[in-house]
Amino acid sequence: MVTTAHAPGLTVAATARRIGVAPGTLRTWDRRYGMGPSDHAPGRHRRYSTADVARLELMQRALVRGVSPADAARYALSVREPECSPAPPRPGEQRAGVGCVVPGLPGAAGADGLARGVGRAALALDSATVCELLAESVTRDGVENTWDEVVRPVLEAIGARWAHTAAGVEIEHLVTGCVSAVFGASLGGRGQTARDVRPVLLAAVPGEQHTLPLLALAAALRRHGVAHRYLGADLPADALVAAARRTAPVAVVLWSLLPETADPKLIATMPRTRPRFRTFLAGPGWDGAALPRRAGRLTSLRSAVATISEAVLV
Repeated sequence: MVTTAHAPGLTVAATARRIGVAPGTLRTWDRRYGMGPSDHAPGRHRRYSTADVARLELMQRALVRGVSPADAARYALSVREPECSPAPPRPGEQRAGVGCVVPGLPGAAGADGLARGVGRAALALDSATVCELLAESVTRDGVENTWDEVVRPVLEAIGARWAHTAAGVEIEHLVTGCVSAVFGASLGGRGQTARDVRPVLLAAVPGEQHTLPLLALAAALRRHGVAHRYLGADLPADALVAAARRTAPVAVVLWSLLPETADPKLIATMPRTRPRFRTFLAGPGWDGAALPRRAGRLTSLRSAVATISEAVLV
């Protein structure tokens, strides 16, 4: 066994990211189950050794398998020299520690460390940890990075897992709910934009229920100080027209995920306001549709934020 007595070890925050849980969860595990740093002296910062981290990984993987926290901690503490099993995992699985294997998310190996943490918490249906990790990412890295480097990889991995196993719908629903809660929380409160600024209208076209990317755009615009009105899913055409007349927007973004909801005729029904607004079409549903020249296309969150911000400044 390699000794780690003189190694500096990992902080609580670094260990939490490594394991894929919130820092508060680590403190709870320490207080309730004795799963804290093995070499902690009063007055010094808490540092987790390699062995400590290995035990925490065992506990986390056991939790993913459905073991209770107390039993998972007991199991992790009972292993004298915690190491990963040398046996290679089967396709669609990842090693979970001494002799145990848990279902894996395809594609997770190349994802960001925080994405792996969110993926592990999602597999355990630990919504509190998923929300905490997402909120941490938004605060530290912004909405665009959180979407591109955490949310999308996790959702794509869940989708790939479902394609291979026809299981995991509950995981997708949990992650979607957590992402909606975290991004939606950033829309509340007072912004730094003036009330008389012409807003950007964000709406999903009639019949379109899948709006997570549109919510991400709303959250990103909020953090960039761009005034907007997020109108949500399946907005009727007459309601969209009424909103445009009442707000005199600088731009309107129409989101469509599925081709059957992308109707170019909707664009023609939009009212003419003074000054006129720009129309942007977002989502893969518009791919291949016959669109008017004046309608701009938004193909990614990052480019959408840049394009809309530029339109607002014109």
